[in-house]
Amino acid sequence: MPHPLDFSGKSVIVTGGCRGIGRGIAIRFLEAGAGVVVCCRHEPDTLPSADGREAVFVAADVRDPDECERVVNVAVERLGRLDVVVNNAGGAPPAEAATASPRFSEAVIRLNLLGALHMAQHGNAVMQQQDGGGSVVNIGSVSGMRPSPGAAAYGAAKAGLINLTRTLAMEWAPKVRVNCVTPGLVRTEDAEAHYGDEESQGRVAATVPLGRMATPADIADACLFLASDLSGFTTGANLVLDGGGERPPYLDAVDRP
Repeated sequence: MPHPLDFSGKSVIVTGGCRGIGRGIAIRFLEAGAGVVVCCRHEPDTLPSADGREAVFVAADVRDPDECERVVNVAVERLGRLDVVVNNAGGAPPAEAATASPRFSEAVIRLNLLGALHMAQHGNAVMQQQDGGGSVVNIGSVSGMRPSPGAAAYGAAKAGLINLTRTLAMEWAPKVRVNCVTPGLVRTEDAEAHYGDEESQGRVAATVPLGRMATPADIADACLFLASDLSGFTTGANLVLDGGGERPPYLDAVDRP
């Protein structure tokens, strides 16, 4: 009987899989034996690889539905089938809601919400027609679950992604499962831009109950689980990986003896 975390012979797409969290996810699936296609707007200097195998790269912008279809077609042509789509591409620079331009807000929502929908639609069309169906894993953000000053459009898009996950899970069952992973603070190669220098990152990590920020590998392991047979009865779920959550600010304001 094959191990439930053995993805040998299976095909996986990871959007935004060239760096950061996406790269970690791509590497984890390669380590598990899967064939992996990563799509990003620009080819990286090095592609995700593991055990002597390298991911297939497709230059694509997931905000364009036709490019999403092309990525799915490449995966099927190169790897023979499509078992998993991980919608990881996303992000947004900080912007005050009062002054953010309509063009900026629309671009953020297209990338973080509509891109995931387009890719999932094209992936589902393949999975519904093949034995074994398939799995979609969306990568959310805690910004979609709490107020996010400076990231209004981004937070709204990620909140929409959670609802999209639940709705697609209901519509596409039983052949295709759809779940969401919602990371909290994650330390990637871009950590300094988000959290400051090493000393500042240490202070940020100290606010997490588990005492550290997540790594891309932490998020990748959750994706592997949700795409595997170990979660065969899991669909429409939102798995929050925030290390225990954020300390409520009122606790520091309470005057206690």
